Amino acid sequence: MRIVGLPCERELRDGTVTDQTLRQRTRERAKLVVRRTLGRANLDIGRDPYVNRLRRSLDHAGIDTVIDIGANVGQFGQMVRHAGFAGRIVSVEPLDSAHAVLVKRASGDPQWSTVHAAVGAEPGSTTINVAGNSYSSSLLTMTQRHVSADPKSATIGTQDVQVTTVAELVRDHAVAPERCLLKVDTQGYERQVLDGAGDLLDRFAAVQLELSFVELYEGQQLYDELVQDLSIHGLELWALETGISDDTGRLLQCDGLFMRKAT
Repeated sequence: MRIVGLPCERELRDGTVTDQTLRQRTRERAKLVVRRTLGRANLDIGRDPYVNRLRRSLDHAGIDTVIDIGANVGQFGQMVRHAGFAGRIVSVEPLDSAHAVLVKRASGDPQWSTVHAAVGAEPGSTTINVAGNSYSSSLLTMTQRHVSADPKSATIGTQDVQVTTVAELVRDHAVAPERCLLKVDTQGYERQVLDGAGDLLDRFAAVQLELSFVELYEGQQLYDELVQDLSIHGLELWALETGISDDTGRLLQCDGLFMRKAT
């Protein structure tokens, strides 16, 4: 309700500019300057970042545990901690060098444990392709389309790794799937990770997947198939966070958060 006689935050009918309008215009000009400066560095700003929406979603679902598959050096774990998540984190990373950094990052947090392994459809051992940027490393072969979009991601070597499964992680760490977020960032290997969950996929409170719109790793399952499969298991798409794009501006990849459908 507007009280007659008080100035509003825009020009009055006679063209007079109020102090509030001047402050608003100053703020808008400052925002444009900051956006223009960040844009030159290929950066942006925005309200309500994804991690804050994620934290609210975890609170909404009563989630107290995160299984962080493809943890790299602990970026996701640290991100949710800074956003206010105080529950348990189990981070799983196969690369020797990345896991060493992950262990140091988690060492001061009694609620954060680490596992040195890859995750797949069944336990065993295999070889991972090591990317130049580390976090794009995959058990699948990277396509040229990925390399073209991000040259620093090109494969520079391989490493032999042990493989565990989601089912084993749940058993070994006494995780209650009904109160757990299963986060999967495995560079095209999402289908195999989900297969290793078995019937537990019908019980997880939430799943976060890296979703690709085009084939960035040979033989990977793409966005439409994964969304449809998770829907069959009672999980609905809840939120998205954009990922890498190519030089045409086309979005190639994003992160998708799926929550258990209300019954």
